[in-house]
Amino acid sequence: MRVLVTGGAGFIGSHYVRQALAGDYESLADAEIVVLDSLTYAGNEANLATVAGHERLTFVHGDIRDAELVQRCMRDVDLVVHFAAESHVDRSIAGASEFVSTNVLGTQVLLHAAADAEVGKFVHVSTDEVYGTIEQGAWPETHPLQPNSPYAASKASADLMARAFHRTYGVPVCITRCSNNYGPYQYPEKVIPLFVTNLLDGEHVPLYGDGLNVRDWLHVGDHCRGIQLVADAGVPGEIYNIGGGTELTNKELTAQLLDAVGVGWDMVTPVPDRLGHDRRYSVDTSKIRAELGYRPAVPFSSGLADTVRWYARNRQWWEPLKKRSFVPPATVHGRGDAGSGTG
Repeated sequence: MRVLVTGGAGFIGSHYVRQALAGDYESLADAEIVVLDSLTYAGNEANLATVAGHERLTFVHGDIRDAELVQRCMRDVDLVVHFAAESHVDRSIAGASEFVSTNVLGTQVLLHAAADAEVGKFVHVSTDEVYGTIEQGAWPETHPLQPNSPYAASKASADLMARAFHRTYGVPVCITRCSNNYGPYQYPEKVIPLFVTNLLDGEHVPLYGDGLNVRDWLHVGDHCRGIQLVADAGVPGEIYNIGGGTELTNKELTAQLLDAVGVGWDMVTPVPDRLGHDRRYSVDTSKIRAELGYRPAVPFSSGLADTVRWYARNRQWWEPLKKRSFVPPATVHGRGDAGSGTG
Protein backbone atom coordinates (compact mmCIF):
# COMPACT_ATOMS: atom_id res chain seq x y z
CA MET A 1 0.00 0.00 0.00
CA ARG A 2 1.22 3.51 -0.85
CA VAL A 3 0.00 6.56 1.09
CA LEU A 4 0.57 10.17 0.06
CA VAL A 5 0.51 12.54 3.03
CA THR A 6 0.50 16.22 2.09
CA GLY A 7 1.75 18.61 4.75
CA GLY A 8 3.36 15.68 6.52
CA ALA A 9 6.04 17.86 8.11
CA GLY A 10 3.46 20.07 9.81
CA PHE A 11 2.00 19.72 13.28
CA ILE A 12 -0.89 17.33 12.60
CA GLY A 13 0.53 15.69 9.49
CA SER A 14 3.80 14.78 11.17
CA HIS A 15 1.94 13.20 14.09
CA TYR A 16 -0.02 11.08 11.63
CA VAL A 17 3.18 10.02 9.86
CA ARG A 18 5.00 9.17 13.09
CA GLN A 19 2.06 7.10 14.31
CA ALA A 20 1.67 5.33 10.97
CA LEU A 21 5.33 4.33 10.93
CA ALA A 22 5.15 3.26 14.59
CA GLY A 23 2.45 0.74 13.70
CA ASP A 24 -0.43 2.50 15.44
CA TYR A 25 -2.71 2.09 12.42
CA GLU A 26 -3.22 -1.57 11.61
CA SER A 27 -4.19 -0.99 7.98
CA LEU A 28 -0.92 0.89 7.37
CA ALA A 29 1.37 -1.66 9.02
CA ASP A 30 3.35 -2.27 5.82
CA ALA A 31 2.44 0.89 3.93
CA GLU A 32 4.95 3.08 2.13
CA ILE A 33 4.44 6.67 3.32
CA VAL A 34 5.25 9.50 0.91
CA VAL A 35 5.33 12.95 2.52
CA LEU A 36 4.90 15.97 0.25
CA ASP A 37 5.65 19.23 2.06
CA SER A 38 6.87 22.63 0.89
CA LEU A 39 8.46 23.38 4.29
CA THR A 40 6.95 26.81 4.73
CA TYR A 41 7.48 28.47 8.11
CA ALA A 42 5.17 25.96 9.86
CA GLY A 43 6.55 22.90 8.06
CA ASN A 44 9.60 21.54 9.84
CA GLU A 45 11.73 18.53 9.00
CA ALA A 46 12.58 18.34 12.71
CA ASN A 47 8.98 17.16 13.23
CA LEU A 48 9.96 13.95 11.43
CA ALA A 49 13.37 13.55 13.03
CA THR A 50 12.33 10.47 15.01
CA VAL A 51 11.39 8.64 11.80
CA ALA A 52 13.97 10.12 9.43
CA GLY A 53 15.63 7.33 7.49
CA HIS A 54 12.76 4.91 8.06
CA GLU A 55 12.69 2.41 5.22
CA ARG A 56 8.99 3.02 4.56
CA LEU A 57 9.24 6.83 4.48
CA THR A 58 9.94 8.97 1.42
CA PHE A 59 10.13 12.74 1.79
CA VAL A 60 9.44 15.01 -1.18
CA HIS A 61 10.13 18.72 -0.83
CA GLY A 62 7.57 20.45 -3.02
CA ASP A 63 4.39 22.46 -3.38
CA ILE A 64 0.91 20.99 -3.78
CA ARG A 65 0.28 23.66 -6.42
CA ASP A 66 2.98 22.12 -8.64
CA ALA A 67 0.81 19.98 -10.91
CA GLU A 68 3.68 18.09 -12.54
CA LEU A 69 5.24 17.19 -9.20
CA VAL A 70 1.89 16.21 -7.71
CA GLN A 71 1.19 13.92 -10.65
CA ARG A 72 4.53 12.15 -10.09
CA CYS A 73 3.85 11.77 -6.37
CA MET A 74 0.36 10.42 -7.05
CA ARG A 75 1.54 7.43 -9.10
CA ASP A 76 0.46 4.09 -7.61
CA VAL A 77 -1.05 5.82 -4.57
CA ASP A 78 -3.86 3.98 -2.78
CA LEU A 79 -4.66 6.63 -0.14
CA VAL A 80 -4.21 10.40 0.02
CA VAL A 81 -4.41 12.16 3.38
CA HIS A 82 -4.43 15.88 2.65
CA PHE A 83 -3.23 17.99 5.59
CA ALA A 84 -1.34 20.67 3.66
CA ALA A 85 -2.80 24.13 4.22
CA GLU A 86 -2.13 27.63 5.36
CA SER A 87 -3.94 27.53 8.70
CA HIS A 88 -3.27 30.54 10.92
CA VAL A 89 -6.30 32.83 11.13
CA ASP A 90 -4.36 35.99 11.92
CA ARG A 91 -2.02 35.54 8.99
CA SER A 92 -5.09 35.21 6.76
CA ILE A 93 -6.42 38.49 8.12
CA ALA A 94 -3.09 40.16 7.41
CA GLY A 95 -3.09 38.77 3.86
CA ALA A 96 -5.52 36.29 2.30
CA SER A 97 -3.98 35.60 -1.12
CA GLU A 98 -1.62 32.80 -0.03
CA PHE A 99 -4.51 31.08 1.77
CA VAL A 100 -6.67 31.11 -1.34
CA SER A 101 -3.82 29.94 -3.55
CA THR A 102 -2.59 27.11 -1.34
CA ASN A 103 -5.84 25.93 0.22
CA VAL A 104 -8.11 26.16 -2.82
CA LEU A 105 -5.87 25.87 -5.88
CA GLY A 106 -3.56 23.39 -4.15
CA THR A 107 -6.49 21.17 -3.21
CA GLN A 108 -7.81 21.33 -6.78
CA VAL A 109 -4.42 20.26 -8.16
CA LEU A 110 -4.33 17.29 -5.79
CA LEU A 111 -7.90 16.25 -6.58
CA HIS A 112 -7.26 16.44 -10.32
CA ALA A 113 -4.17 14.24 -9.99
CA ALA A 114 -6.05 11.82 -7.72
CA ALA A 115 -8.80 11.52 -10.32
CA ASP A 116 -6.27 10.77 -13.05
CA ALA A 117 -4.46 8.22 -10.86
CA GLU A 118 -7.72 6.59 -9.72
CA VAL A 119 -6.70 6.56 -6.04
CA GLY A 120 -8.69 4.38 -3.69
CA LYS A 121 -9.47 7.03 -1.04
CA PHE A 122 -8.81 10.74 -0.57
CA VAL A 123 -9.24 12.18 2.94
CA HIS A 124 -9.48 15.97 2.90
CA VAL A 125 -8.68 17.35 6.36
CA SER A 126 -10.71 20.48 7.10
CA THR A 127 -11.81 22.49 10.12
CA ASP A 128 -14.86 23.34 12.20
CA GLU A 129 -14.25 27.01 11.35
CA VAL A 130 -16.01 26.55 8.00
CA TYR A 131 -19.32 26.48 9.90
CA GLY A 132 -18.92 29.99 11.31
CA THR A 133 -20.03 30.58 14.88
CA ILE A 134 -22.76 29.01 17.01
CA GLU A 135 -24.28 30.33 20.25
CA GLN A 136 -25.86 27.09 21.46
CA GLY A 137 -25.85 23.43 20.49
CA ALA A 138 -23.41 21.86 18.02
CA TRP A 139 -23.02 21.73 14.25
CA PRO A 140 -23.93 18.54 12.40
CA GLU A 141 -22.14 17.84 9.14
CA THR A 142 -25.18 19.09 7.22
CA HIS A 143 -24.95 22.62 8.64
CA PRO A 144 -24.49 25.33 5.97
CA LEU A 145 -20.98 26.69 5.53
CA GLN A 146 -20.74 30.22 6.93
CA PRO A 147 -17.02 31.03 7.28
CA ASN A 148 -16.08 34.33 8.88
CA SER A 149 -12.32 34.62 8.30
CA PRO A 150 -10.29 34.43 5.08
CA TYR A 151 -8.71 31.22 6.40
CA ALA A 152 -12.08 29.63 7.08
CA ALA A 153 -13.41 30.79 3.71
CA SER A 154 -10.45 29.21 1.92
CA LYS A 155 -11.02 25.91 3.72
CA ALA A 156 -14.76 26.00 2.99
CA SER A 157 -13.92 26.58 -0.67
CA ALA A 158 -11.56 23.61 -0.62
CA ASP A 159 -14.30 21.48 0.96
CA LEU A 160 -16.65 22.39 -1.86
CA MET A 161 -13.98 21.57 -4.42
CA ALA A 162 -13.53 18.16 -2.82
CA ARG A 163 -17.28 17.57 -2.93
CA ALA A 164 -17.41 18.61 -6.58
CA PHE A 165 -14.62 16.22 -7.57
CA HIS A 166 -16.47 13.39 -5.86
CA ARG A 167 -19.77 14.19 -7.55
CA THR A 168 -18.35 15.03 -10.98
CA TYR A 169 -15.37 12.68 -11.36
CA GLY A 170 -16.12 10.01 -8.78
CA VAL A 171 -13.03 10.68 -6.68
CA PRO A 172 -13.62 8.74 -3.43
CA VAL A 173 -13.29 11.78 -1.16
CA CYS A 174 -14.15 11.97 2.52
CA ILE A 175 -13.99 15.30 4.36
CA THR A 176 -13.12 15.58 8.05
CA ARG A 177 -13.77 18.73 10.10
CA CYS A 178 -11.95 18.95 13.40
CA SER A 179 -12.06 21.22 16.41
CA ASN A 180 -8.99 23.04 17.81
CA ASN A 181 -5.98 20.72 18.04
CA TYR A 182 -3.25 20.75 20.67
CA GLY A 183 -0.21 18.63 21.43
CA PRO A 184 3.56 18.46 20.88
CA TYR A 185 5.26 19.94 17.80
CA GLN A 186 2.60 22.64 17.28
CA TYR A 187 4.10 25.80 15.82
CA PRO A 188 4.32 28.43 18.58
CA GLU A 189 1.99 30.97 17.07
CA LYS A 190 -1.10 28.98 18.10
CA VAL A 191 -2.55 29.75 21.50
CA ILE A 192 -1.37 26.82 23.64
CA PRO A 193 2.27 26.65 22.48
CA LEU A 194 2.47 30.45 22.30
CA PHE A 195 1.22 30.89 25.85
CA VAL A 196 3.31 28.03 27.26
CA THR A 197 6.57 29.12 25.62
CA ASN A 198 6.01 32.77 26.51
CA LEU A 199 5.33 31.89 30.14
CA LEU A 200 8.35 29.59 30.29
CA ASP A 201 10.44 32.56 29.14
CA GLY A 202 8.84 34.93 31.65
CA GLU A 203 6.97 36.83 28.94
CA HIS A 204 3.37 38.04 29.04
CA VAL A 205 0.59 36.43 27.01
CA PRO A 206 -2.17 38.26 25.08
CA LEU A 207 -5.83 37.54 25.84
CA TYR A 208 -8.38 38.73 23.29
CA GLY A 209 -11.33 40.87 24.31
CA ASP A 210 -13.30 39.58 27.27
CA GLY A 211 -11.73 36.11 27.00
CA LEU A 212 -15.11 34.42 26.68
CA ASN A 213 -14.76 32.98 23.17
CA VAL A 214 -15.33 29.21 23.38
CA ARG A 215 -13.41 26.44 21.61
CA ASP A 216 -13.59 22.65 21.74
CA TRP A 217 -10.15 21.09 22.32
CA LEU A 218 -8.98 17.94 20.57
CA HIS A 219 -5.66 16.18 21.19
CA VAL A 220 -3.73 15.68 17.96
CA GLY A 221 -3.51 11.94 18.65
CA ASP A 222 -7.28 11.62 18.86
CA HIS A 223 -7.64 13.68 15.70
CA CYS A 224 -5.27 11.44 13.76
CA ARG A 225 -7.00 8.30 15.00
CA GLY A 226 -10.29 9.77 13.78
CA ILE A 227 -8.76 10.53 10.40
CA GLN A 228 -7.54 6.95 10.07
CA LEU A 229 -11.00 5.62 10.93
CA VAL A 230 -12.33 7.71 8.04
CA ALA A 231 -9.51 6.54 5.76
CA ASP A 232 -10.30 2.90 6.59
CA ALA A 233 -14.09 2.91 6.60
CA GLY A 234 -15.47 6.34 5.77
CA VAL A 235 -18.08 6.45 3.01
CA PRO A 236 -16.90 8.38 -0.06
CA GLY A 237 -18.74 11.66 -0.43
CA GLU A 238 -19.43 11.91 3.31
CA ILE A 239 -18.26 14.45 5.90
CA TYR A 240 -17.21 13.53 9.44
CA ASN A 241 -16.83 15.92 12.37
CA ILE A 242 -14.02 15.08 14.79
CA GLY A 243 -14.10 16.72 18.22
CA GLY A 244 -12.46 16.36 21.60
CA GLY A 245 -15.47 17.06 23.81
CA THR A 246 -13.78 19.70 25.99
CA GLU A 247 -15.23 23.19 25.55
CA LEU A 248 -13.42 26.02 27.30
CA THR A 249 -13.52 29.78 27.13
CA ASN A 250 -10.19 31.36 26.29
CA LYS A 251 -10.11 32.70 29.85
CA GLU A 252 -10.60 29.19 31.27
CA LEU A 253 -7.86 27.82 29.01
CA THR A 254 -5.54 30.64 30.04
CA ALA A 255 -6.15 29.87 33.72
CA GLN A 256 -5.17 26.23 33.19
CA LEU A 257 -2.00 27.23 31.35
CA LEU A 258 -1.04 29.71 34.06
CA ASP A 259 -1.50 27.00 36.68
CA ALA A 260 0.49 24.49 34.64
CA VAL A 261 3.48 26.81 34.40
CA GLY A 262 3.07 28.08 37.96
CA VAL A 263 2.48 31.80 37.34
CA GLY A 264 -0.38 34.23 37.99
CA TRP A 265 -2.74 36.50 36.09
CA ASP A 266 -0.23 39.32 36.23
CA MET A 267 1.39 37.59 33.22
CA VAL A 268 -1.73 38.21 31.07
CA THR A 269 -2.07 41.30 28.89
CA PRO A 270 -5.60 42.04 27.63
CA VAL A 271 -5.64 43.02 23.94
CA PRO A 272 -8.46 44.31 21.72
CA ASP A 273 -10.51 41.56 20.12
CA ARG A 274 -9.59 40.03 16.79
CA LEU A 275 -11.37 41.18 13.64
CA GLY A 276 -14.43 38.98 13.02
CA HIS A 277 -13.63 36.78 16.03
CA ASP A 278 -16.04 33.82 16.12
CA ARG A 279 -17.67 33.52 19.54
CA ARG A 280 -18.08 29.77 19.85
CA TYR A 281 -17.29 26.56 17.94
CA SER A 282 -18.89 23.20 18.71
CA VAL A 283 -19.10 20.13 16.48
CA ASP A 284 -21.61 17.30 16.76
CA THR A 285 -19.58 14.08 16.63
CA SER A 286 -22.49 11.64 16.80
CA LYS A 287 -22.01 10.56 13.17
CA ILE A 288 -18.39 9.41 13.43
CA ARG A 289 -19.12 7.84 16.80
CA ALA A 290 -22.09 5.84 15.53
CA GLU A 291 -20.73 4.88 12.11
CA LEU A 292 -17.00 4.44 12.74
CA GLY A 293 -16.74 3.93 16.51
CA TYR A 294 -14.72 7.07 17.20
CA ARG A 295 -14.10 8.05 20.81
CA PRO A 296 -11.53 10.59 22.04
CA ALA A 297 -9.05 8.72 24.23
CA VAL A 298 -6.92 11.53 25.69
CA PRO A 299 -8.48 13.39 28.66
CA PHE A 300 -7.85 17.10 28.31
CA SER A 301 -6.27 17.45 31.75
CA SER A 302 -3.59 14.83 31.12
CA GLY A 303 -3.17 15.80 27.48
CA LEU A 304 -2.56 19.42 28.40
CA ALA A 305 -0.15 18.48 31.18
CA ASP A 306 1.82 16.25 28.80
CA THR A 307 1.89 19.02 26.21
CA VAL A 308 3.21 21.60 28.68
CA ARG A 309 5.92 19.16 29.80
CA TRP A 310 6.90 18.52 26.18
CA TYR A 311 7.48 22.21 25.51
CA ALA A 312 9.37 22.60 28.78
CA ARG A 313 11.69 19.75 27.81
CA ASN A 314 12.12 20.63 24.12
CA ARG A 315 13.39 24.19 24.01
CA GLN A 316 15.79 23.20 21.24
CA TRP A 317 12.75 22.62 19.01
CA TRP A 318 10.78 25.81 19.65
CA GLU A 319 13.36 28.45 20.52
CA PRO A 320 14.66 28.76 16.92
CA LEU A 321 11.08 29.03 15.65
CA LYS A 322 10.27 31.89 18.00
CA LYS A 323 13.21 33.88 16.67
CA ARG A 324 11.39 34.16 13.35
CA SER A 325 9.00 37.05 12.69
CA PHE A 326 5.52 36.61 14.16
CA VAL A 327 2.23 38.14 13.14
CA PRO A 328 0.94 40.27 16.03
CA PRO A 329 -2.54 39.74 17.51
CA ALA A 330 -5.40 40.54 15.10
CA THR A 331 -6.97 43.47 16.84
CA VAL A 332 -9.49 46.00 15.63
CA HIS A 333 -6.54 47.91 14.18
CA GLY A 334 -5.95 45.17 11.70
CA ARG A 335 -3.57 42.27 12.23
CA GLY A 336 -2.72 38.81 13.58
CA ASP A 337 -4.08 36.06 16.13
CA ALA A 338 -2.66 34.47 19.19
CA GLY A 339 -4.58 31.40 18.89
CA SER A 340 -7.29 29.90 16.77
CA GLY A 341 -6.98 27.66 13.77
CA THR A 342 -6.35 23.92 13.82
CA GLY A 343 -3.30 23.09 11.80
